[in-house]
Amino acid sequence: MTATAIDVHCDDVVAAMARIADGVVRTPCHESDALSELCGARIFTKAEYLQRTGSFKERGARNALLQMDPALRARGVVAASAGNHALALAYHGRDLGISVTVVMPRGAPLVKQVRCAHYGARVLLHGDTIADAKVKADELAVSQGLTYVHGFNDAAIIAGAGTVGLEILEQVPDVEAIVTPVGGGGLIAGVALAVKELRPNVQIVGVEPERCPSLIRAIEQGRPVPAFDGPTLADGLAVPQVGDRAFAIARDRVDALVTVSEADISLAILRLVELEKGVVEGAGAVPLAAFLAGKLQSLRGKRVALLLCGGNIDPMVLSRVIEHGVAVDGRLTEFTAVISDRPGGLAELASTIASTGASVQQIDHERAFGEADVSRVTVRCRVEVRDGTHLETLKSALKSKGIQVH
Repeated sequence: MTATAIDVHCDDVVAAMARIADGVVRTPCHESDALSELCGARIFTKAEYLQRTGSFKERGARNALLQMDPALRARGVVAASAGNHALALAYHGRDLGISVTVVMPRGAPLVKQVRCAHYGARVLLHGDTIADAKVKADELAVSQGLTYVHGFNDAAIIAGAGTVGLEILEQVPDVEAIVTPVGGGGLIAGVALAVKELRPNVQIVGVEPERCPSLIRAIEQGRPVPAFDGPTLADGLAVPQVGDRAFAIARDRVDALVTVSEADISLAILRLVELEKGVVEGAGAVPLAAFLAGKLQSLRGKRVALLLCGGNIDPMVLSRVIEHGVAVDGRLTEFTAVISDRPGGLAELASTIASTGASVQQIDHERAFGEADVSRVTVRCRVEVRDGTHLETLKSALKSKGIQVH
């Protein structure tokens, strides 16, 4: 397989759509008034996080499994994955009566290990990275005669992913742009392949985390190259190198590529919880993050579909992300205040905060390392405010009471 060979076509995506129709959810793509107002465009959200296993990966997994030779299906399949691809294969393997083995790195989220096992997959832990897990999976494929199903570079996987684009064209006939997350490239390749063939004027925009711009680096270099710069909240997109087949398809069909920061992703997850009542993982939130970061000014006023590709975020991570998102949004702040250590000092601080309409989340006294004046005490305050203007009002109120704020 060379980096320029293209062996997946729009007809393959159309065929995949018919093939998987009775096995995957046709997810809604509704217009969001709240997000439209926020982004300055008519925003439609393609809710792929509502698939049974929580991501678009089901489309490609089912398409690949259904096309396997009966003899190979009888032997089973294997894949290296720490998340959504493993879940999708496990679920649809069970549904189709195909044995599935998934090799996960030892640090894979426990909840995903348990869910894969619940769906009947054989779950093996090997190594510290996906690359380590793939070495083991390749060994099993050879020694046990299993078929390896690649998560983003397999032709059937790409065709299955492209069915999302076909659904968007049906659900939003006059859509002008589709904003798509980019990891290994399979999703944007499939969507671009189908959409550009049927509606060439629809813009395809890809979004990558700043810490893993695999497609951007590949286009710059003219070939897939390593691009992992560190862990990201969009862990589903943390693919060190875009697939060569996916790259060959996407490179001439994607109109624009942008990157988003960790803070952008965190804020987007928060906005989706607040405004859409949807729990979306970091990878799924990057299309909105690009709008919030001001990276998609050319799409203002247009009809835009955001492809929210997955919702498998650990609940503990979600709680931290929401708190961080609130802080990034300027609605949660920390400061230190120096108050009297006599009776009534803390009460005055609390009442002054309350008088401005702010809400105290936490107060910690610091005596040992605070002021040398034993009549004074330093307190660290975590306070919820409406916005930056509200914070300045709060600080002014405290200073008017003679309370030093740092």
